[in-house]
Amino acid sequence: MKEITYEQLEQFENAFKQNKNNKIAMNASIKNGILKSAENRKDFINMGHNYSINIETGDITNQMKSGRCWMFAALNVMRVEIMKKLNLESFELSQAYPLFWDKLEKSNLFLENIIESLSLPLESREVGFLLKDPLGDGGQWDMFSGIVEKYGVVPKQFMPESFSSSNTRQMTKYLTLKLREFACVLRTANEEGKSEAELRSMKDDMLSIIYRMLCISLGEPPKSFTLEIRDKDKKFIRLSELSPKEFFKEYVSINLNDYVSLINAPTTDKPYFNTYTVQYLGSVVGGAPVKYLNLPIENLKRAAIAQMEAGESVWFGCDVGQSSLMDDGVMSMDIFDVDELFDTQFPLDKAQRLDYSESLMTHAMVLCGVNIDDDGKPNRWRVQNSWGKDRGVDGFYVMSDEWFNEYTYQVVVNKKYLTNEERKMFEKEPIVLKPWDPMGSLAI
Repeated sequence: MKEITYEQLEQFENAFKQNKNNKIAMNASIKNGILKSAENRKDFINMGHNYSINIETGDITNQMKSGRCWMFAALNVMRVEIMKKLNLESFELSQAYPLFWDKLEKSNLFLENIIESLSLPLESREVGFLLKDPLGDGGQWDMFSGIVEKYGVVPKQFMPESFSSSNTRQMTKYLTLKLREFACVLRTANEEGKSEAELRSMKDDMLSIIYRMLCISLGEPPKSFTLEIRDKDKKFIRLSELSPKEFFKEYVSINLNDYVSLINAPTTDKPYFNTYTVQYLGSVVGGAPVKYLNLPIENLKRAAIAQMEAGESVWFGCDVGQSSLMDDGVMSMDIFDVDELFDTQFPLDKAQRLDYSESLMTHAMVLCGVNIDDDGKPNRWRVQNSWGKDRGVDGFYVMSDEWFNEYTYQVVVNKKYLTNEERKMFEKEPIVLKPWDPMGSLAI
């Protein structure tokens, strides 16, 4: 290895001082930070919040200090159907309810994976991956779909937020501690010669403890409820003694099996027009597996626009922290002139960013509008976030079409908006990706 020499340091210093703009950039950055110093106000002004297609989606929600964006986004898509059926101005479904079941189901999946991987050494990459984050908050559409299929949904008033649902760190810490302990117990019991049946009996007792911890943290999930509410015309509505599954079937009434995940991963290891899944990724054992169809980005846009034209918003996953004014709610490739500030280029393309760990899906939100220009092309998209009304414009973000190209990785649409060829492609047997593949990332 070659060390940095004092001669090199002198060369670096001289080169820095030769360009007077470096001093201006340095002073601005030291005072204001990198992004504030590089902010492009012209681009900010040009990112308007008017759209040729616009869907009313209800009041903005707030996931607080939790990684439940994928749940919030999915529930925000589903609640629109309830608002239509009951003639409501807005409505909110419980986000604590699916959180309870997700934590329990992830615990079961983790323990099953520990049992399935008993033949692997503790120091193997696979076991290390399982132990790293047994039941974090993050998730995917297919994982949420499995929870709803099994447990339904409930209005927020019947399982409201608790401290631990809005601030999940403490709860997750102690659940994770318990699961790692259980993994140790199961692996030790296996080494002592316990049978698989004995291990699974031990697992049942372990899950009972997890259930108890979840009830103490989040409250007991309701088995039935009676909803009383007034609609936009002040008409009183009573829906008596509904189970969560009955409420979903009657008032959301969408066939979750009709919705498919389209991804855009332009890397050489994932050729387009194939389906993919990810080892160990999931929530509900026995539920539908996570499955993606990888398509060019224009195909994702076409399907998303078609669904919004029909009046239905779209769940999507992206890397929200890239090239984004988080407080102002602007996602644009031109919002920061960081290359000019540092006098260098950042030329990695989307595939290279995925391959070299620079980007992956980190957050899920809802597409609820798009502006189509005179040439019939989208130029900006309306985004409903779940970070409260203080971010963006009353909680809504605007996304440039170029940003969609570079940092949107997934959209979920009804398969009727796919072409016949795409529907046939989705029926292919999925290629199994490694657990640490970037397409296995979870939205938080």
